[in-house]
Amino acid sequence: MLSNPRLRYGLILGACFLSLVFLLPASVHRVLSLGFSSRIKASETWYRGQKLKHFAWQPPRDERLIITGKKLPTPEDLGTTTLTTQPRVGRAAFVVLARNKDLYELLESIRGMEDRFNHKHGYPWIFLNNEPFTEEFKERTSQFTSGECSYGLIDPSEWPTGNSMPENINVTLATEKISAMGQRPIPYGGSITYRKMCRYQSMFFWRHPLLDDIKWYWRVEPSVKYYCDLDFDPFRFMKENKKKYGFVLSLYEYPDTIATLWETTKAFLIKNPEHLAQPNMIPFISYDNGLNYNQCHFWSNFEIGDLSLWRSQAYLDYVEFLDNAGGFFYERWGDAPVHSIAASLFLHPDELHFFDNIGYFHAPFHVCPVGGPTRNCACDEKEPLNFEFHAYSCTPHFKRVQSTVFKPAPPPPAPKATDTTDAPANVIIVTESRTID
Repeated sequence: MLSNPRLRYGLILGACFLSLVFLLPASVHRVLSLGFSSRIKASETWYRGQKLKHFAWQPPRDERLIITGKKLPTPEDLGTTTLTTQPRVGRAAFVVLARNKDLYELLESIRGMEDRFNHKHGYPWIFLNNEPFTEEFKERTSQFTSGECSYGLIDPSEWPTGNSMPENINVTLATEKISAMGQRPIPYGGSITYRKMCRYQSMFFWRHPLLDDIKWYWRVEPSVKYYCDLDFDPFRFMKENKKKYGFVLSLYEYPDTIATLWETTKAFLIKNPEHLAQPNMIPFISYDNGLNYNQCHFWSNFEIGDLSLWRSQAYLDYVEFLDNAGGFFYERWGDAPVHSIAASLFLHPDELHFFDNIGYFHAPFHVCPVGGPTRNCACDEKEPLNFEFHAYSCTPHFKRVQSTVFKPAPPPPAPKATDTTDAPANVIIVTESRTID
């Protein structure tokens, strides 16, 4: 029977096909593990594989409500006006940390920001790089922006060159730990460069001379999308409403990347209790009054903030303490949990803001505002993967905590006839802040 050529060739082809079926997935995984797409896939797989204890609360689709039953305030409710009637906010800029090879992915992000918002205002752009920007990078980015562009080189003392690390780091120990983490399905687990980036974003970006005169910043990264027209100015909203940190995505961090971050933070607070704001947002980052970190953090690839937070003595002392502990390299402390913990500790709850009216995508997650058609949103608010309502989102918890930190007191009693003092028009009772055990 095997003497039949067609049958013989058929068996050979079948054997080859079966070999590919079994071997190709492993080979592909090996190749992709070196690239960006695998990190996205690893992230998606990790999130889907978690046994989540804290599920997200999801509001009705027709009207977004918070737990108290009040409709979430919009910029219009809080007094902000449209772009066309307000001048741009002074000392505000977009800040971008990028490499030359990120150019075309970054141009997509710039185009989205300009089309959706900045073409009406012309806010300036500040680009930072640990290597000199190429002329092509400068020429192309400046062609896409409506505002002035500035290009800055990062000092090697803040971003060590090559595979070198800060002087306080045991290079042998750090290399071993980085190599071990790189063998596990953790995005950037084996990357030294990523650790340097996280340390720079945590400790130095606002110290660059190009930001000396900047107060308000909006962080922009390559390969992100802005889904909706912005009919308000987030910079003005932050300024007029005395906000210091704004975000659109919050989620749980990989526990293994920050194994000792919270213990280090508690050690800092024990030595520096005066830095803890009263009240604060510890209930957002801890379910047990500060004993443990619940891993909730704001995704810092999108953040709008007041640089006075990072320039404050509390934050400067905090990141120096973290840097001395070495966790940026011995583990993989990200700037997102560092920023989030600091904002929760050092800011009053009303100084943080969730921008529920900005549509945004950064792989692998996206958020799409409710009521998107009125903002020309190119996304579906009913999409099941809309991350605000995802089981891995911390945003519902944030809204719950923030809405209960301040509680209005009952109306004050009418003053007696003999009482010459005026009764206050509004009395606010601040709930006692939870402390660190």
